Amino acid sequence: MGSYYYLASQLPYLIYGQTPPMSSEAFKYLAKPLLGKADANLLELVSPDPFPAETSRESPNYEVQAPPSGSSFIDNWREWERTLRLNLAKFRAAKLKRDNVISAEPPSAPSDAVIAASRIFASAESPLEGEIQLDKARWSAIDEMQGADIFSNSSIFAYLLKLMLLERHSSFQADAGFIEYKSLYASIVGGVENNGDIK
Repeated sequence: MGSYYYLASQLPYLIYGQTPPMSSEAFKYLAKPLLGKADANLLELVSPDPFPAETSRESPNYEVQAPPSGSSFIDNWREWERTLRLNLAKFRAAKLKRDNVISAEPPSAPSDAVIAASRIFASAESPLEGEIQLDKARWSAIDEMQGADIFSNSSIFAYLLKLMLLERHSSFQADAGFIEYKSLYASIVGGVENNGDIK
């Protein structure tokens, strides 16, 4: 594990919900020349998806663990997210009374992933709110996993993962804005039609 003082000390602090200060791809372009070769290669394995890119399937069921990546942070993240998704699938299947969604009992650890899945599934009032709450839980888990050494490769991987979550959050805002626009447009057009201005 290398120390990346120069890179880490130059990075803007990230807060969930903010506009990303750069794209995840821009960050990788910036970081790669400053990392050791092994860590630079590991950047490509950092993903919100628990299944690595080299073995991903069109519709992965996440019941099989991803192979070791060479980074404890990436492996811990993958297992946390895999546990979250499998437990969400279990809760959804129970609600829909479907018993063929998952073929095995989801992992019970990490326990905070199980708790997040249960709490958010029970409390979210809309799919969008649920996704936002899930990403906040992911953000907290990333903070825990990266450890206290802010100049380690784990912190660099955590930063990239957080940028990816911010990009997701920005897409949620765009989707919500488009839905609001369509609703407003429909009400305006409906009002004009009702007034006889459009035939």
